[in-house]
Amino acid sequence: MKKSLILMSSLLLSTSIILSGCGKDGDETKKDDEPKKTQEEKGQDKDKVQKEEPKKDQESTKGSADFASLISYMEKETQGKTKVLFENNEPQVHKMEDVSISLDAYSVVELKDFHTDFNIPFGEQTNGGVILAKYTVKNDMDKDVYYMPTLSVTFTGATKDYSNYKDLIPEENQLPTKLGYKTDYLLKAGEEVTGYIAYPFGETDLAKINELGTVTVMVPKPFTEKENFGSTIGSDGRFNLALNTDGSKKVSSNSSFYQDKVTLDNMGEKKMLKEKSDINESKKIGDVNAILEGYQFTQFTPNEVEAPRFSNFTNGVTLLTVKFKLENKATSEIGLSSMSSKLSVNDGSQYALSEGMLLNYNYNEVIKAGETGELLQVYVLDQEQYEKIWKDKAFDIELGPIRNKGAEDTSKGKKETFTLPR
Repeated sequence: MKKSLILMSSLLLSTSIILSGCGKDGDETKKDDEPKKTQEEKGQDKDKVQKEEPKKDQESTKGSADFASLISYMEKETQGKTKVLFENNEPQVHKMEDVSISLDAYSVVELKDFHTDFNIPFGEQTNGGVILAKYTVKNDMDKDVYYMPTLSVTFTGATKDYSNYKDLIPEENQLPTKLGYKTDYLLKAGEEVTGYIAYPFGETDLAKINELGTVTVMVPKPFTEKENFGSTIGSDGRFNLALNTDGSKKVSSNSSFYQDKVTLDNMGEKKMLKEKSDINESKKIGDVNAILEGYQFTQFTPNEVEAPRFSNFTNGVTLLTVKFKLENKATSEIGLSSMSSKLSVNDGSQYALSEGMLLNYNYNEVIKAGETGELLQVYVLDQEQYEKIWKDKAFDIELGPIRNKGAEDTSKGKKETFTLPR
């Protein structure tokens, strides 16, 4: 029987010939309105982040002791009026080998009726808000490293990255002052540095992020050699910040889902339909052991920003996210962004290709030779067909060949098929 295609998607074009991807519209390079900003290196994350449920909204107008003096300074400096909307004092930690960065606490502060001298980073508005964040960077290595604390904020539908605005809080308290160009971004062996960053949002953008309930801080990697971008260690990371009670619930619920781009970028609402973990079925693809660890079927409702990408799915969307572990015993790296797979359903009569644009892998995300790492694969399914036809039938995933980050086949065309156990 001639195979038919599961999806007739209007999603953005990916590297797949058959199916479209689900990337973001527009230019991925975003401009920052902050004057005199420090040197930046933007990155994307995949390392695991320790997540804690944020605390409930705080009623104090000045917030905790960590932020009270900064808020008073900001109010006086801008001639504005402040009100604390939300605070979280539960830390999140991202480790990059023996270097770690923690988001110790943060405060969401409304700032209204401030002087027009400060309106540029607020989108030329004189009402808005500021996220004040406290960070600690620690070097437990036996040698010096260099760290640029760009730590930019982004969110679904953002038109730029949001970074530190140095005129809102005392400069000597700011992390980019303590780890900046004047200090050569140097973090000595055994050293620990704590500082603050102030992220400004105009009234319009503040309303957007309050509606979303969350924003994301992108965490860059450290360098072992000054200004040598090839000497990075670890992987980029991210912190998810809840901005209100609804956001707290969202962050908590997202922790139960595999961390694909849909989850990490808060592209909409996931509802678990079926999952299975600890499968641990292993097959050899060339010199790589591919281990099927688990899968999740979720009902997905895209948010307003992402909805146009799924407009052809008039019967609803079901996502299948599959988790593999790859033990790389080859002599070359595995390029995670280059890996792909094929899903066959309905006794093999229909199939879909993995959606690389729904994964969070960039070009430099690799599993090095001799190391082990995680690989996620995501497939977009028609919800009605899943419920009425597919869900009680076999789902087969053909994985391979193994490719390096340049998309070169390193396993001589070898592939393996895994059947998802019920």
